[in-house]
Amino acid sequence: MPGNPLTDPNWAADLADTVDEYVGKVRTTVTERAVYAVRAVVFGIIIAIAAPVTITLVIILVTKFLQSVIGLFTDHDSSVWISYTVLGLAMVIGGAFTMRKRYEPEPA
Repeated sequence: MPGNPLTDPNWAADLADTVDEYVGKVRTTVTERAVYAVRAVVFGIIIAIAAPVTITLVIILVTKFLQSVIGLFTDHDSSVWISYTVLGLAMVIGGAFTMRKRYEPEPA
């Protein structure tokens, strides 16, 4: 009988190949998704820790740089408050810009 798998001499090898193929597909799919999820978690944690530190250090660096540049033209006390004012205005303008871009305007 051609439809009977027990009369086929290669039925065990064919069945093993089929099972191996499907198990390989499932393993590949599950493993890839798990790797993507773990990478997202790990990189998210790294960014969540590193971003505030980096932003703080950049703000300090910019402030000290402004004080050094402004200090070439004025005394130290004036360079401090001028640098704070310039950096504060830049942050306020940047914040206002991002708040304005927060919502899409409604089409008229």
